Amino acid sequence: MGLQTFRKTIGITLFLELFYLIGSYALGWPFPTPLVLIQLFMVTVWGVLLGIAFSRIWPLPSHKGFERIFRTFLVVIPALGLGMGLQVLLQGAQATQAIYLIFALSAWLGSGHFIRETATEKYS
Repeated sequence: MGLQTFRKTIGITLFLELFYLIGSYALGWPFPTPLVLIQLFMVTVWGVLLGIAFSRIWPLPSHKGFERIFRTFLVVIPALGLGMGLQVLLQGAQATQAIYLIFALSAWLGSGHFIRETATEKYS
């Protein structure tokens, strides 16, 4: 894991932890225990790593278009399925956090790690 990957993972995890802390006070959600905070970190790490692996196989195109949309669906939909498995594995039937959404979001954010260079960028 490089420094950029570590920073991305920590940033996503801190945002999620703040989100659940604020939600516990403002909306009456269950207060996140240290085990839940560790689970959030683990799920974020695995999601970002999945996104980076996907990005290595199919780098993000440098231009906007249909390919980016199609690529996003190809990373997020399987990540939702894997995230549901992690949800059941980590928190069982009585989940208090949306682990599957966190995993898919992390995979999507991690999938922008590598950007494909166009032919003019390679030779300049």
